[in-house]
Amino acid sequence: MPSSHPASSGHGRNTPKQYLGPGDRMGEGDTSLVLDILPAELASVAFENMRKEVAWNTMHHRGGEVPRLVAVEGEVDASDGSFPIYRHPADESPPLLPFSPTVALIQEHVESVLKHPVNHVLIQHYRSGADYISEHSDKTVDVVPGSYIVNVSIGAQRVMTLRTKKDVLGGVPHPDADDSSSVQEKRVVQRVPLPHNSMFVMGLQTNAKWMHSIRADKRVPTVKSAAEVFNNQERISLTFRNIGTFLSADQSHIHGQGAKGKTKKDARPIVLGGAEAEALIVAFGNENHQSDFDWQANYGEGFDVLHFNSTITSSQ
Repeated sequence: MPSSHPASSGHGRNTPKQYLGPGDRMGEGDTSLVLDILPAELASVAFENMRKEVAWNTMHHRGGEVPRLVAVEGEVDASDGSFPIYRHPADESPPLLPFSPTVALIQEHVESVLKHPVNHVLIQHYRSGADYISEHSDKTVDVVPGSYIVNVSIGAQRVMTLRTKKDVLGGVPHPDADDSSSVQEKRVVQRVPLPHNSMFVMGLQTNAKWMHSIRADKRVPTVKSAAEVFNNQERISLTFRNIGTFLSADQSHIHGQGAKGKTKKDARPIVLGGAEAEALIVAFGNENHQSDFDWQANYGEGFDVLHFNSTITSSQ
């Protein structure tokens, strides 16, 4: 197991910590931070290698360009070319390509810690502190139950902010929480710095009850820490998931956990937009805001929709 030396400090037994780190209870207790996930010789070259090896794209959501570069990679079935699909609210996702060399090495280290496979990765390049990702919960229509969602950070340190969903009211605040939201909302906030060569491991119970984000950090470099200005303030994050839904090689058919046809032999033609896309977007919204989200009621029947729009452009 990689080392877990402290990354945060407390201010007294009964005072919430400003930041959480290894050993602190995060979210619902199924979430943690692992430091030094990669050996030093890989961590030192991973950023520049991925900058060159990964096919970066711009991605759009609600008609606007998201504030970071993105790429998607995964395991492609050698027998028929089928591959895992992770669906989330974006106009369209970049094409999935096989794991590039450095990403494949990182995948091996992630799996050795998790003790379960990860067959899909969303790779995001935060080009400066101004790049960010808005508050959300990951969508689990395609995520294998019981698995973890992990985020590996390479480069400049950014802060992962966890916040309980709006419908979570009352209760006893977590001792390591900083509730900086309104008294009326009573939303608990936790902040977890993600330094270079770390892995944030999020359990599905935390994903169900908390939202997470990487907020923009537009402070001038002179007031930032060495970890925050490391690597010219650039960061690459790799979000690995174990996905149970698959597309055929020609992207004409879909099957698996989140589809209507649950097995490969029952694969059905994909649907582009329309009423089914609208229904899936509603289910996504429910998962974003309901801490008691009913997976079976929202996703159980399955969805064969793939794209919501078509506005992907390559940066290469």
